[in-house]
Amino acid sequence: MAGRATPRHVPLRSAAIRVRWERLGRVALLVVLGAVVAVYAEHAVSYLSTRTQNARQNAIVRSLELRHAQLEQSERTLNDPTTIIRRARQLGMTRAGEQPYVLTGHSGR
Repeated sequence: MAGRATPRHVPLRSAAIRVRWERLGRVALLVVLGAVVAVYAEHAVSYLSTRTQNARQNAIVRSLELRHAQLEQSERTLNDPTTIIRRARQLGMTRAGEQPYVLTGHSGR
């Protein structure tokens, strides 16, 4: 086998400069994955914040609707002629033509 020449191994670059493409590819994929996760995490936080704010606003609306219903009931009661007369009597008012009487020395029992 004298005619065969053995191939020479000629390093193209030194070992310190050699690029390991597998490792570089893995690192690049991890960086891209990290960026994608960051974008999704940002949207997830925004979504959860919006849901929380929506729940708070709905609670406020429900409490205001309840208060509104109470005020409407109070308005109906206060506009009732019987209530108006009873409140006026409690304040000591009389109707036109009525003679008011004041009791003194009465203990209130």
